[in-house]
Amino acid sequence: MMTFKEKIQSGKFLVTSEIAPPKGIETREILEDAELVRNRVDAINVTDGQSSVMRLGSLAVCSLLKQKSFEPVFQITCRDRNRLALQSDLLSAAALGIKNVLILTGDHPALGDHPEAKPVFDLDSVQLLQAAVSLRKGADMKGNKLEGAFPEFCLGAVVNPGADPIEPQILKMEKKISAGAEFFQTQAVYDIEVFEKFLFKIKHLKTTILAGIVLLKSAGMARYMNEFVAGVNVPADLIKEMEEAKDKTLKSVEIAARFIKELKPMCQGIHIMPIGWNKLVPNVLDACGL
Repeated sequence: MMTFKEKIQSGKFLVTSEIAPPKGIETREILEDAELVRNRVDAINVTDGQSSVMRLGSLAVCSLLKQKSFEPVFQITCRDRNRLALQSDLLSAAALGIKNVLILTGDHPALGDHPEAKPVFDLDSVQLLQAAVSLRKGADMKGNKLEGAFPEFCLGAVVNPGADPIEPQILKMEKKISAGAEFFQTQAVYDIEVFEKFLFKIKHLKTTILAGIVLLKSAGMARYMNEFVAGVNVPADLIKEMEEAKDKTLKSVEIAARFIKELKPMCQGIHIMPIGWNKLVPNVLDACGL
């Protein structure tokens, strides 16, 4: 069976989804959610302290998924660890057979459930990508040689196509590609025109783009994102659709499937972020024919 990296290299249209570890050690439900998309998605991302909320670690959940023959993507943020711990966790992932890594800066702790926590941010996402590539070549950031086999990584990063201005995002993308990023997941896409303009501006970059699909739960959620999530704009007509829908879950699935169909010819894949509505992911995939 092809690995995620081999699928990227083959040009296959990629489908990934996401699960958030629980706030505790009970993993039965998230593993059941993973079973719902077995053989339907190419990889399952596991978030790392999503929204700066203390949860079970991404690495532990990735290991559980790996044991059940899923292809996990280990999300690792720069927020909570210094360069020693970040490199150590990358080696730990490799030792557990986890090769796919999504590298993020991470939300500031002030946004989470422990706002008094000290942020680390010893490295940024570009520097951590460089460190991962160095480990892959057999040395740590300081050039000290690793013992034995070298880790294998398929490295990903994130980009926000709706950022305004977009130029700093593109500049950071270029740096991330130079540093070793092999694929990109985007922030939620709700405006196809804005996404098209973004793709036009990055046509000089040879990389794999997975468009982000966040399931809309309500008009209130849409308004909240418009106000508080940088670079996300849910158009008024979509908010109206959610407001008027008798069944919010059906409408959410319909909207997500519609966007996936429109995005499919434009990019190399999609990344579905269900934000707790994991049980709807198969419905979305059915509705858009994936």
